[in-house]
Amino acid sequence: MSQIMSETKRKINSSIAEDSLLKAFELMCTAKALAELYEENKEVCAKYVHATSRGHEAIQLAVSMQLLPQDFLSAYYRDDSMLLGIGMTPYELMLQVLAKRDDPFSGGRTYYSHPSLKRDNMPKIPMQSSATGMQAIPTTGVAMGLQYLEKQGLSADFGTDKPIAVCSLGDACITEGEVAEAFQMAVLKKMPILYVVQDNEWDISANAKEIRAQDATEYAKGFKGLETRTIDGTDFEKSYNTVKEVIAIIRKERRPFLIHAKVPLLNHHTSGVRKEWYRDDLEEAQQRDPFPKFRNQLIISGFDIAELAEIEKQAKQKVADDYQKALAAEDPRPEDLFDYDFMPTPVTEEKGQREPAGKEKTVMVDSALFAIRELMTKHPECLLYGQDVGGRLGGVFREAATLAQTFGDHRVFNTPIQEAFIIGSTVGMSAVGCKPIVEVQFADYIWPGLNQLFTEVSRSCYLSNGKWPVSMILRVPIGAYGSGGPYHSSSVESVLANIRGIKICYPSTGADLKGLMKAAYYDPNPVVMLEHKGLYWSKIKGTEDAKTIEPDEDYIIPLGKARMVQEADASKDKRTLTIITYGMGVYWAKNAAKEFAGQVEIVDLRTINPLDEATVFASVRKHGKCIVLTEEPYNNGFAQALAGRISKYCFESLDAPVEVIGSENLPAIPLNSTLETTMLPNASKVAKAIGELLNY
Repeated sequence: MSQIMSETKRKINSSIAEDSLLKAFELMCTAKALAELYEENKEVCAKYVHATSRGHEAIQLAVSMQLLPQDFLSAYYRDDSMLLGIGMTPYELMLQVLAKRDDPFSGGRTYYSHPSLKRDNMPKIPMQSSATGMQAIPTTGVAMGLQYLEKQGLSADFGTDKPIAVCSLGDACITEGEVAEAFQMAVLKKMPILYVVQDNEWDISANAKEIRAQDATEYAKGFKGLETRTIDGTDFEKSYNTVKEVIAIIRKERRPFLIHAKVPLLNHHTSGVRKEWYRDDLEEAQQRDPFPKFRNQLIISGFDIAELAEIEKQAKQKVADDYQKALAAEDPRPEDLFDYDFMPTPVTEEKGQREPAGKEKTVMVDSALFAIRELMTKHPECLLYGQDVGGRLGGVFREAATLAQTFGDHRVFNTPIQEAFIIGSTVGMSAVGCKPIVEVQFADYIWPGLNQLFTEVSRSCYLSNGKWPVSMILRVPIGAYGSGGPYHSSSVESVLANIRGIKICYPSTGADLKGLMKAAYYDPNPVVMLEHKGLYWSKIKGTEDAKTIEPDEDYIIPLGKARMVQEADASKDKRTLTIITYGMGVYWAKNAAKEFAGQVEIVDLRTINPLDEATVFASVRKHGKCIVLTEEPYNNGFAQALAGRISKYCFESLDAPVEVIGSENLPAIPLNSTLETTMLPNASKVAKAIGELLNY
């Protein structure tokens, strides 16, 4: 802030402290200077798309200047004033607009004002995408995590300054369904969160009259318990005092609020979509500029004109100097590309007893239950939620039976039918220090949650330069289990395998499920646990071996380590082959192999990502013939991709083309049992393929 003070005795007519008013003016000058500099140097600055806060500065500063280091903030792509308000420098923001190596948010990986910050002296900002509206769910997950830690007595004592979450939203995005999911959960659970909606009445080229039936205040009335304040967001003093009032209530009463701030959009939508191309309200919008309004308010209140002019001059000079410094900063190095796809896991070797003496075999579904029970007993930050997992049912497959009774409804609870919230909330829960285990009821139901899984969960570690890996487990009952029909039988691993940044387990036995569940818990990265419904109780003929002795509490399997189900003697004059498979495929392969004693080796992948290529390639090279067996349709999927890798890296050892066996390439698994059987692989089909390949 400028150190120049007017010698004229002031009579400040404001409820806001004088130094806060001057600081706000300095920051507003800085934000304005940033936007002007970017425009003056657009040939350089617009190389990478950016947006600025011109017109929105007052409400953004009113919010950010009142946040504390223990708070969490979700700032969206137009919020550079908000970032200045929490203490970021123009130089740091310029490192991002120019995608420099020392960009403090992402190291040059993501756009301007797409922040992720983890500093002790500033509010925490988990990574978020620019997919508008999608930040609402992860930030509501932050509030849910703060609430959980408080109720469990696990949070630090901040006295009356209890932490809150703040979610900044543009007005156009609140028509998103995922925003509604966030609002619904916030009021249902009475979470300590403030939604700040900045309403400039523009989408990109679409105006409010075209795209919404009501504004944010009217919309919020549909969520019982979401109290609102509607303000002129260009008036700094009104905005500051409203935010002060609302934040004080949230800190004390721990309930959600929404502030609807009406503001003009004075700059381009982004540097790539210029305002003059489509706007016809620019002159009108300019009349609502918060900068001259705030300056005039300060003058009327007694601040010296010359002093304010000097503050503005110094802000412009600071921005200009920082720009020259940022231009000279180092660009990312090619090798930087490969950092932070995952954070290192502490689980690198198999430990514990897989088959303790004196135990009976346990069905696979109970192995998962026992693993989670042990984890929740040991780790109070661990909790489980999803549809129907609560005390009344314990999951539609009883996979969470007794957990709510053991640990309470605050640790094991039902959610609405909101797959996006179930998955996306783990971003925020993980950020505050919780370890969420969540469940999507059927693999067929995962589709509404893929936005969050792909854009928020999987990219958080990489786009935050390792600051915010999402530590979570997503349980997904998967696969056909006997006339489940088209909405309860699907396999989805190929879609998941195309989402980089997540790990994927697919165990075929109870022991593996328990060992992998433990590894997934201690892994700092997101892990999807695919659990085959047909193996849960071994009720399907031929799947009896899915029942295993329950491993001890210390048993753990590192992700990316395949299991040799059975070996074959490769000395049989090349009359052997290997089957690479997972899940139900293990049992189709085992039962089919009974017709070919000693000739069929079976490798159970156990994890799809990371993939144990070493074991796979060694088995293929040993036998020279290979079947990749999957339950998914065989075209364009994970199995075909794996077959391609085998063909490339084992080419000189192959005596036949790599065979892929999967379901028929049809849109859905039919309900009728005859049609289902015709569509899916089985032991007879696999045996036929084995015979043909051995005789190739």
